[in-house]
Amino acid sequence: MGAPLRRIIAFRCADETLIGSLDAAAGTTGVLIVSGGNEVRCGAHRGMAALAAALAAGGVPVFRFDRRGIGDSSGTNGGFESAADDIIAAVAAFRTCCPHLTRIVGFGNCDGASALALFGHDAGLDALVLANPWVVAPVDDLPPAAAIRARYATRLRDPGLWGKLVRGRISISAGIRGLSRIFGMHSDTEAPLEKGFFAGIVSIPSTVIIARGDATAQTFVAAAKRRRWRGAMHIIDTASHSFAGPGDAEALLAAVREGVR
Repeated sequence: MGAPLRRIIAFRCADETLIGSLDAAAGTTGVLIVSGGNEVRCGAHRGMAALAAALAAGGVPVFRFDRRGIGDSSGTNGGFESAADDIIAAVAAFRTCCPHLTRIVGFGNCDGASALALFGHDAGLDALVLANPWVVAPVDDLPPAAAIRARYATRLRDPGLWGKLVRGRISISAGIRGLSRIFGMHSDTEAPLEKGFFAGIVSIPSTVIIARGDATAQTFVAAAKRRRWRGAMHIIDTASHSFAGPGDAEALLAAVREGVR
């Protein structure tokens, strides 16, 4: 048996033409991949293309696409918060290409995950698998407060840090002033994106995949605890936001397969 067939698909979204890639397979559950940031549909380090091929080899059809203004698609890039029509159009195109589908699961990383949480229900998706969801907007180019707290918690467990404090190589007062300034300027509570994200994932079955050492993921975990979200969470022991470290691709594939099931 040969490798699953990959096809290029053109479809309409409003007055624009979007380009997608279909990795065909016989399964009745398909996966729609939404790329994060301004990445084209192959994803960072071609990770999403590789994930699609691996899923299709296991019998799961996969559809990826470039939203308007990205990659091969026409139009203006309005960011992930304007991607509702793009996702709706991609789901419709996927169903047209694979009429045997009875179920479609959305998968995305970072703000691709956020877009799916915001718009997946309206697009008719049956479930979501969301990696390192983006739930708070940046302030003054600083990392989210939860990520800063996680970073300092790790540093405080480092014996080398305490040695530097004893030897006077680190100013305690300066550190306290710096932390006060950071936390005072960078609260991630009551963020509109966070509210919308969690409202979205309670309306559709959702699994979250976390890269343990990733700042975006740490921010989501803090928000989930604060909001007492008790959904399914799969943790991968990596600091790579795009799951590009040794063994990450295999771990991500296993987590996605579990979430799809």
